[in-house]
Amino acid sequence: MSIDAKAKVEAIASLARGLKDEYVFPDIGDKVAKMLEERSVRGEYDSVTNAKGFSDVLTKQMQEIAKDKHLRFLYNAQVLPAVLPSAKPGEGPPPDARQLLRLRRNNYEFEKVEHLSGNIGYLKLNAFVDAERGGGVAAGAMAFLANTDALIIDLRQNGGGEPSMLALLGSYFFSGSVHLNDLAYRISGTRDYHVTQTWTQPYVPGQRYLDKEVFILTSARTFSAAEEFTYDLQALRRATVVGETTAGGANPGGPYRVTDHFYAAMPRGHSINPVTKTNWEGKGIEPDVKVPEQDALKTAQRLALEHLVKKTTDEQSLAALKRALANLGGPSPSPLPKREGEN
Repeated sequence: MSIDAKAKVEAIASLARGLKDEYVFPDIGDKVAKMLEERSVRGEYDSVTNAKGFSDVLTKQMQEIAKDKHLRFLYNAQVLPAVLPSAKPGEGPPPDARQLLRLRRNNYEFEKVEHLSGNIGYLKLNAFVDAERGGGVAAGAMAFLANTDALIIDLRQNGGGEPSMLALLGSYFFSGSVHLNDLAYRISGTRDYHVTQTWTQPYVPGQRYLDKEVFILTSARTFSAAEEFTYDLQALRRATVVGETTAGGANPGGPYRVTDHFYAAMPRGHSINPVTKTNWEGKGIEPDVKVPEQDALKTAQRLALEHLVKKTTDEQSLAALKRALANLGGPSPSPLPKREGEN
């Protein structure tokens, strides 16, 4: 779609209002809004004549100031509804019928559950679908994995999703009540915040996965809720992270209607981990064992097998583990980081 000067001026004025009233950090929102308004007055957007190019330019400029990968300015070919679907803090808008069908066909993003050599479990999860819809699949996956001796969770292609699935899945790895995360969400039009806490759940379907090693695979595409899951378990020393530094997006939000054909992905909240008192925004999560993403699975398998070899006393089981280890081949990775209390 081509875009004229009037449409660009209207879009920037509306976007600036949203940044001032809604963006998670008021001072930064004011700064980004002022930058866009000043560039518009100087005529810097006069040469941009198509909607997609306009949205790309503004997104790049906003992210340069805010250092926030969730903040984006987007074009939509269809006329947007007068009121975009609202969502609870930290959650996206409810899916429509087409999206629900896609979710079912994609098995609520649980792509693969496997039993690997050496009695190691493997779970590949590509998004965190809300627990109301995907909880049954999550419970089935964890039931399949319950009797394994170590678990690898593959989030290398996981771009994020809903906090409810994060809380459900995370609850399998802890006993008792454990504080996972806080989400401070800006109250619209103010400089105040509403804080929502995420804790492990008192009940999960089936067995919890306790006292066993857990490995999380990451890549540069691991983003948002997938990063929170990784960060929470790493901070609580419940998982070893293997792979690449993650994308670095800790400020969730939702759509903000700008004009008929433009909307902003507007971050309204920020995560606060109760252990580190901070988050991974802009810098990503550093793995405990850093390897290229294509080597992460084999590296985690080797780490898991080496750990099991050290603790296994049954000769038959030990022989099976050593065979599985020999079949992997390749050099030994760095040793596991020590858990708190270990010598």
